[in-house]
This record gives sequence, structure tokens and C-alpha cells, in this order.
Amino acid sequence: MVKVEYQAACHIVRVLKAAGHEAVLAGGCVRDRLLGIVPKDYDVATSALPAEVKAVFPGSKGVGEAFAVVLVRHEEVTTEVATFRKDGPYADGRRPDYVELDGATMEEDAARRDFTINGLFEDPDGGEGCKIIDFHDGVADLIERQCVRAIGDPAARIAEDRLRMLRAVRFAARFGFEIAADTHQAIVKHAPELGAVSRERVGGEVVMMLGHHTRAQAAGMLQELGLDVVILGSAANTDFPRLASLSSEASDAAALAAWALDRGMSGDVAGLLREALRLSNSMEEAISDAINLLPRLLNEWSAVGVAAKKRMASHRGYQAAWRLLQATSPQSAQAIAAEVDDLSQGIGLAPEPLLSGDDLVSAGHHPGPHFAVALDAAYDAQLAGHISSLEEAMAIAERTIRDDLA
Repeated sequence: MVKVEYQAACHIVRVLKAAGHEAVLAGGCVRDRLLGIVPKDYDVATSALPAEVKAVFPGSKGVGEAFAVVLVRHEEVTTEVATFRKDGPYADGRRPDYVELDGATMEEDAARRDFTINGLFEDPDGGEGCKIIDFHDGVADLIERQCVRAIGDPAARIAEDRLRMLRAVRFAARFGFEIAADTHQAIVKHAPELGAVSRERVGGEVVMMLGHHTRAQAAGMLQELGLDVVILGSAANTDFPRLASLSSEASDAAALAAWALDRGMSGDVAGLLREALRLSNSMEEAISDAINLLPRLLNEWSAVGVAAKKRMASHRGYQAAWRLLQATSPQSAQAIAAEVDDLSQGIGLAPEPLLSGDDLVSAGHHPGPHFAVALDAAYDAQLAGHISSLEEAMAIAERTIRDDLA
């Protein structure tokens, strides 16, 4: 079945060509189609200037006008249409100071891209079926050599945008490719320069590569190339056993935690990762929850009662911690999962508490630290199935308060 996104992109190409412009599918969507992967989205590149694209497609909107990108909507699908361009110098090592549009050719547009496998174009109506336009032997790198190779001089591509070192790792790991020798050497040489890239951009790339099921390969490449030292400030020498065994369904938090644990990181691991990768507060909390709950699942689960098990199983960090446990002790993880399934029957893992602090106040008790102890005692009894009414919960709480204040 042909994706509607592909049909929309092909329609845009055909309309632009009918209006007298060059137009092709470009970049990652071409690469993925050649590999038999359904692209997430499709991009169009054209000789038409942004104003000309808007004239052909009334109602389209320009975004990132300096980089000549127009969003064209067709049949509920929005496609990015970019004008062929030549990039000016990259003074900040991130983006070109300016781009040249007028008169830029498709070949010049290909030359400013990062890797040969990303510098491919496709004419969906090019003679007998689709025609691939390849200026830098990208098809051979993609299909035959299966490598990630910089277009032109690797050092120059890296100097333009140092994040390309991480992108090389991400693509190589994702497709099971090697990094071409000249590109590999350039990355090793220029790895320290990754420190000049904003941590937000670095973090985005790292999270993406570790979020993919080839995460262990990506971590290994980061280590081999010396990029991990720049990212985390210390070297490691590991085969990443947790990452290699981690389920493809594991969360980003679980993957980041596994990466850190495999590297032997200790102390405030979540805080260190947040600082290095500029992670969000929620991500830091998720990593911390998983790392803190993991040893409890491993060491305490079999020794505690029903209430404690339900509290652990309903903890916000349970899923990530369980995935980490599954990666190192699959039998233990499976046993816990089976028991959690049983515990979830009946009243469930985290039912609404029968008793609240307001109930205690209404009964004449004065708020204080003893409230938390009393409420926990009542809730534990509820979780264990020992009580099922407000009156029973109140009796346990009041007895706990009396003992606590005695």
C-alpha cells in the first residue's frame, strides 16, 4: 500500500515540473525507500524559489525563510518543499551564515549535504518507474558498501556542523553500516570539537540513537570514536551488556539508564546525564526513578509483603526499572511480571485510598507528621486486602496515631 504522504509528495513534484521547475524527492526518504524502509516523511527539493512555490501552491506557508523551506499542504498532508541552495561559510560550526538560492543547481544542493546516502534524489516519473539521481556514488555506499561516508572532504563537512559526527554514528548504527575509513578518521581526529556544540543538540542526537533498537551498536561507536568522552567527560571500556539485551520496547529513560550503568557511572547518575545532555526535568526524574527502583526489585521483592509489592509495581519508575531488570536477569523479571499480573486482579495495584487526611481531621485529629504514618498504615492494609471500608481504615489509622504519640 502506497503511503498517502508519498502520493502527496509526488503530486507536488509533478505540479512543480508542470509549472516549468525542476523538482525531485530528496534526502532521507529516497535513502529509506532504496533500503525497503517506509519513510516517516517525504521532502521535495526544487529549483523554484520560495515565492514561485507559493505562486504554484496558493495558501502554502514559508518556514525558516532564510533556508528557503515552504510547507505545502495537499489532501491533509503537509510536505516540506525546499529550494536548491548553496551554503555560505559556517562561522558558528552549526549553520551557514547565508544560503544562495538564485541559480543554485540540484548538484550544488547535493554537494552541501552531509553524507552520500543522504545526498540522493528521486524523480518519481523518471522514465521507466522512478529515477534515482546520484551525484556522489551514494547508491553504492547504501546498497553495496553499506557505509556512511561524508560528501567531499570529511573534515570540511565536520567543520561546517560538528553534530554530523553524531549523525554518522546514528545512521551507521541504525542501518548496521560501517563508517567509511576517511570519515571515521576525521571523526576521531575532530571528536574533541563536539564540545563546542550545544548540549541540547548533542542530547537530542544521543536520545534518538539510544531510543532505537540498535542502541548498543550506537553506544559502541561513540566509545570507539572517543565521542562519549566529550559527551560525558570520562572514558569507558564496555560491551554494553544491558543496552544489548534491552527490549526494543524500552523507554528512552530506560535506555539512558542502561547506557550509564553499563559505563559504570555512579552517584547522581540522572543528574549527570541531565547536565551532559540537557535533559528535561521529567526525563531526569524517570531515569532516577528507574535506577533507584531497580535494586529494590532485584533484592527486596521476594522478601516483602503484598502491600510493598503493589507499591513498587505501581511506582512511576516501575516499567523502566523492570526493563533494566529484564536485560540482566530475565528470569527474575518474568517472575515479577507474572506476580504483578496476579496482584493487579481484584482491587488492583493502586486503588483509591479508603481514608484521607480530611477524614482524620473530621474525626478530630490534628494534622502532623503522624498523619502520613497513619495513612500509610491504613493504605497498606487496604492494598493487602485486609480491609475494605472507611470504618476499618479509620480504626487502623487511629490505632497507629495512638501508638505513634504514646
